[in-house]
Amino acid sequence: MIEYLIGVDGGGSGTRVRLARRDGVELAEGAAGPSGLLHGIAKAWASVEQAAGQAFAAAGLATPGRAHIAVGLGLAGVHNPEWAAEFVAANPGYAAVVLESDAYTTLLGAHAGRPGAIIALGTGSVGEILQADGTRHEVGGWGFPAGDEAGGAWIGLRAASHMEQVVDGRRASSDYARAVIEACGGNRHAIQVWLANASQTQYAQLARIVLQHADSDAEARALLLEAGRQVALIGSALDAAGTLPIALCGGLAAPLRAYLPPALLARVVPPQGDSAAGALRLVQQHLKE
Repeated sequence: MIEYLIGVDGGGSGTRVRLARRDGVELAEGAAGPSGLLHGIAKAWASVEQAAGQAFAAAGLATPGRAHIAVGLGLAGVHNPEWAAEFVAANPGYAAVVLESDAYTTLLGAHAGRPGAIIALGTGSVGEILQADGTRHEVGGWGFPAGDEAGGAWIGLRAASHMEQVVDGRRASSDYARAVIEACGGNRHAIQVWLANASQTQYAQLARIVLQHADSDAEARALLLEAGRQVALIGSALDAAGTLPIALCGGLAAPLRAYLPPALLARVVPPQGDSAAGALRLVQQHLKE
């Protein structure tokens, strides 16, 4: 018998879970490392289980057998059908596993299941809209490095490109460039090693340096203004008529707000809940069906 529900928000930088009783009363939260499917199926499940165990501990509960738990998940990488199928097939014994994209669970959480749009800005980026007739449409979310415009890894990749030009002497140095250089090893050889091994998570960490220098450095500010323009393009592609509210979600939503065009800001509403809340709603809907 199912006694507990777990809602999972899993991306390229980390995993957050929300624990609830079967009746939907929320109990606690937990966190762990990345569970985006790009990092591997086994690693994704390990992060989910670590975060779930932390949530049970935070609630003062012994972790029950998996057969008493139903899990709803919004994970990055679900658009690869092979990864998604492998993840569900690797279910270690949970009573139910309901898997969707992290964009859709973010959408469910942000508008409490009602029509609206979201633009999620974290390690990556994606927009999704739920129309009044129940249809869904997604924009972006193509993944790093080819897509995910305005996401942390996209910003970090461009910061790294600027750094390379400064190291070569093709561009003038600055406090901003020196901070990126230091973060990537401090010299040409160390930077080359860093670049050879850097994941999207590591690129996303460079976005913090860009944000820290945007008020004082024209190059950093220009990069964030371009990120803001990319966010506006996602919003326009989702809902050109501007009929539905847009919620900005994810770790970069607040930091990038200052760089968004005014026309987009006029449509933005605060999210009512996060992706973990949406994942809980997802599994609750599944159990009702």
